[in-house]
Amino acid sequence: MQQRNATVAVIGAGDYIGAEIVKKFASEGFTVFAGRRNGEKLAPLVAEVEAAGGRIVARSLDARKEEETTAFLNDADRHAPLEVVIFNVGANVNFPILETTDRVFRKVWEMACWAGFVTGREAARLMLPRGGGKIFFTGATASLRGGSGFAAFASAKFGLRAVAQSMARELMPQNIHVAHLIIDSGVDTAWVRERRAQLWGKEALDNPDLLMPPASVAGAYWQLYQQPKSAWTFEMEIRPFGEKW
Repeated sequence: MQQRNATVAVIGAGDYIGAEIVKKFASEGFTVFAGRRNGEKLAPLVAEVEAAGGRIVARSLDARKEEETTAFLNDADRHAPLEVVIFNVGANVNFPILETTDRVFRKVWEMACWAGFVTGREAARLMLPRGGGKIFFTGATASLRGGSGFAAFASAKFGLRAVAQSMARELMPQNIHVAHLIIDSGVDTAWVRERRAQLWGKEALDNPDLLMPPASVAGAYWQLYQQPKSAWTFEMEIRPFGEKW
């Protein structure tokens, strides 16, 4: 592959969506800085990327801590110009309202909204002086509507969408593409499969096309990256063909 003199930072490089985003951009020649809590869990991803000829820097990162996020992005930018930042931190929890503690609500908001704000702001600090860059945020069905048991998650995702929209209106005229990707579907992960089997029986998993493959999310981000300035998308929604909406 042809290596690029540019970095991509993925904050929330988990085992499924985050890992596929990392692999996609690494396969396109970027050096990818991958951050997640418990960074030692990135070892298999590092091995896979490097075996395919890609370049990756793996770090432990708690995106709720402003100083860690700032240092992570600054390190990526020192390695090579930071071209893309993707905020992919998850915080999907389900609690009845009377069981939603102050701690749960605050933690989910910090992970899914506050951390996204800090990530976007610090990315913009680095990109604005160079006159360009791309900042992408992972959204969910909960970004658009609250569901029973999802008061904490939906409020945080609503907030993240608002942050992204405000940033887009401010930064896109300055040549920074800000986009919000709504995944309106269950994502094909072990946790989602287990939960669906518990709720609806194993037959709920018979059609794999009713779950979103993590690689398809990475592909959507690559599409956003490739868009020309004359046709930038702020918000993209993706869902399997059988998803009700």
